[in-house]
Formats: sequence, structure tokens, C-alpha cells
Amino acid sequence: MKYALIGCGRVSPSHVNAAVNNGFEIAAVCDIRDGNIDEMFARSVMPAEEAAKVRRFVDYREMVREVRPELVSIALPSGLHAEAALFVINEGVNVIIEKPIAMSMADADAIVEAADRTGVVVSACHQNRFNKAVQEMRTALEKGRFGRLSHGAVTVRWSRDRSYYEQADWRGKWASDGGALMNQCIHGIDLLRWMCGDELVRVCGATRRAFHDYIQAEDAGLAVLEFANGTIATVEGTVNVAQVDLEEHLSLFGEKGFVKLGGVSANDIDSWHFTDAPEEAKDGFHEITRNVYGNGHASLFKDVAGAIAEGRAPYVDARAGRRALETVLAIYQSSFTGQPVTLPLGDVSSKDFEGFFDR
Repeated sequence: MKYALIGCGRVSPSHVNAAVNNGFEIAAVCDIRDGNIDEMFARSVMPAEEAAKVRRFVDYREMVREVRPELVSIALPSGLHAEAALFVINEGVNVIIEKPIAMSMADADAIVEAADRTGVVVSACHQNRFNKAVQEMRTALEKGRFGRLSHGAVTVRWSRDRSYYEQADWRGKWASDGGALMNQCIHGIDLLRWMCGDELVRVCGATRRAFHDYIQAEDAGLAVLEFANGTIATVEGTVNVAQVDLEEHLSLFGEKGFVKLGGVSANDIDSWHFTDAPEEAKDGFHEITRNVYGNGHASLFKDVAGAIAEGRAPYVDARAGRRALETVLAIYQSSFTGQPVTLPLGDVSSKDFEGFFDR
């Protein structure tokens, strides 16, 4: 499969590695800074002699039209995701979009509409759905082992200091990034909504910029989510942990069992108990990961390639990316207004909250 990458920043080696591990032809990469491409390849598993053969572009439109890849992945700064995605989709090219898929509901809706209209495969890059521990939880849920759900919870407790935000001028800004919930915690929020039934009806949230006064957006956020099926859930996300990425926990509680996932990116099984098999032992499962991105990119890329070949929807489609974005924006809206927010969410954008912590 002929593959091309748009954007060669912090997460881009995970995309290239996934493409390499799936045997894709890396036809081209695009970034406005040649040094970013060099650094990306240096951090990837691609042999230097192979990387040297890859065509380089500074204009992704030129790249897509000239190279005509079968699949493109977008790893640009968040505020540029939607524009690039809509171009690629309307060119009839399949695409994987890094999280968040957009920064506004209008742009997310446009991506979903374009995917439906053109029939190309569009996947939101929520790779943690492919974590082995997450898949174990999901399988138990789909088999009905939890019974009726009571509640769920996600906690993302990581660290991002000034040096992180100074690496790129788009970080921590409402228009181009958002804060801890939109950037670091959206994967956990995606998992929580997916597990709790997807149909979210009400959100009550509170956010703060406690320690990072040099960014625009939040460094901590908490929320209560209410779902149409009666399940309630909590979100806690922060980058205020001193110096270390402490944990990402995902818990789900039902009348017939409970599971708590842990590790730095929901990659471990901390607790596992079901009344239909109380002696079943999955506690202590640990998936080794190199970083907080986990190991799911290769599986997500493989699934997208399968979706293209088989003419089916990908495991994580554009609507999944839209739901994750909607959840974060609803938390922002609730914090901004001081009131609960009823879903579906209207035409809300991260830009709507500019100046929130300065007022």
C-alpha cells in the first residue's frame, strides 16, 4: 500500500513505524521544516538508506496530487487537522487523522459528511482502543459479562512542563491545541465514552489553569458524564503531576463484574472480577510500552488497510473521533458557563474559550 505522511512532529515516528511494520510503501512525507523530517526518521525504525529514498514535500496538497497515495496519515498540529483531512478526503484518498480530528464541531461534522459522501476510509487515530488490556475489557463488555452498567471512570495523570510547551508555539493555545483534556486526555475520554455506551446526554465539567500560566488552556479538568443508558462516569485529566507520567486508569463497574485498567496508558489490567468466573485470573497483565502512545498504532494502521481492501468501515471511524471531540468541548462549555451541558452539542469550537482563564 502506497502511504504518505503529513506532519513530522512529536508523534510522527509512531505513524511511520506503524506503516513500516505493516509493510506499506513509504512514498512521501511532508513538513514545512526539513529538520523535522530528519529527526522523525532518526527516531523511527526505518533504515536510513530507505528513509533517504522517500520523497519530501513542504506542501501536502502538492504531495497528494503528485504522489497519489492510497493512504495518508495526518500528524500536523491539532488546529490544522480538519483542513488537511478535508482536502485529502475530497481528493478521494483514505486517511488516518491524529487526535483530535478537529477543533470544532462544524469541522468534525464536515469530515464525517465528506467521508460518507466520498466513500473513502476515514479513521480517527485513537490507537489505545487496540491495547491488549482494553480489548480484554471490550470483549467482556460485548459478551454481556458486566451485566447492567453502574458507572465508569478515567483518570489521566501525566506531566508536561514549560519545556514541552516551548517545543512548539501551537501547544496550549485554544485555537491550535486546547489543554490537557483535548491533547493528553482525549484518548482516555474516547475509551470511557466507547465503553459506557457512546450516547452521551449530559456533561458537567470544571477546568483550571493551576500551574501553567504561560499557556492559554487548562492544565487540569474534571467532569461527570451521564449516558442515555443510565450509566454515569467521571473524568479526571491533568498534566500537573510533578516530573513523571504517573498513570492512565480506566475503570468499569457492572452488576456482574468490574475491571480496572492501569499503567501509563491503560495498558495493564490492575483488577479483574466477574461473578460468572470468580477464579478467572487476569489481574497483573502488563503490556510493555516504549512511551505513553502505547503500541496500538500498528494495529490501527493494519485495520485501516483491511478496511480499504475489504470495503468496510474502520474499527475507529470518523464518528468515533467526533464523539471524543464533542465530549471534550462539552466539558469546556460546562466549565465556561458554570452550567451542565445537554448533548448533542451545537456548533462549539475550542476558539470559543479564548481568554477564559484571563477574565
